[in-house]
Amino acid sequence: MITKAQGEKVTLPCTFTFGPQDTGSLDIEWVLLQPNDEQTVIMYNGDRIYDKYKMDGRVEFVNPNPASGDGTIDILNLKASDTGTYQCKVKKPPSVQTHRIQLTVLVKPTKTKCYVEGSQEIGTDLTLKCKSLEGSPIISYYWKKGTGTEELPATSISNPDTGDLLVKNVSQIYSGMYICTASNRVGADECYLELNVTPPINRAGRIAGAIIGTLLGLLLLALFIFCCLKKQREKKYEKEVHHDIREDVPPPKSRASTARSYIGSNRSSLGSMSPSNMDGYAKTQYNKVPSEEFERAPVQAPNFQPPKVAAPNLSRMGAIPVMIPAQSKDGSIV
Repeated sequence: MITKAQGEKVTLPCTFTFGPQDTGSLDIEWVLLQPNDEQTVIMYNGDRIYDKYKMDGRVEFVNPNPASGDGTIDILNLKASDTGTYQCKVKKPPSVQTHRIQLTVLVKPTKTKCYVEGSQEIGTDLTLKCKSLEGSPIISYYWKKGTGTEELPATSISNPDTGDLLVKNVSQIYSGMYICTASNRVGADECYLELNVTPPINRAGRIAGAIIGTLLGLLLLALFIFCCLKKQREKKYEKEVHHDIREDVPPPKSRASTARSYIGSNRSSLGSMSPSNMDGYAKTQYNKVPSEEFERAPVQAPNFQPPKVAAPNLSRMGAIPVMIPAQSKDGSIV
């Protein structure tokens, strides 16, 4: 049985000898045995080499002339899929010889990572973690201290299967460089970790600060919500005031228009009256209040002058001309 790492080269031996009675044509065939089949790797027949199979470009005979009694081969750049049982069959009629070799291709541990899990404060428990992302099992992990003595802390417990190093009740003397080595049968890989143990932090002050910060945040949030609601109510009130107009109530009449309509109606009445009753109408009508609108606030009555009627018009209306004697300033008749 041969064990190799992925990417390496392996040599599979196959030597043979024949007697004088073996006079037939020499035939050498390498195959990879499968559970239900055989997969050809390389062949030699009739002084010719045939290697255009699955491992094309990665397999070759060590001796350029296998007929000399050496059918050993080299497989280059091994892969994990190359693992299996290889068979060398040599035929030279009437003799047939076979050789079988078990090959195991493993992957070296690679991409190994180290990290700390837990608080690095004095008096706490923490775990140094080590893990290889690639690698064939079984992988074993080994921790050592890289500074000072390589001895691990007295309170540490190592697990080589998981790569965990548990350190209890850490102190500042545990600070320093730690090295983890991951290994299997074909190789090893390392990672490095710097442990820095610090004094404990004032947790009470941190908790109090967090509580105060949370309360202040809630207070600011409440204030913001209050301002938004207040602003919204103010906008709603302004909108209601601007649009609260009843369309079914007509606007109040102005006093000037009422007075003008009253005077205009009296003018039309005067035009239809005779001179005999105009004087009485002028004396009584303008002493009345036209409407209730004038009772609310005193309004000065307009200075209305009755229209003058020409003499010919008075004659047509039936008026009788009257002679009124003139008087002087002292009251005597002229």
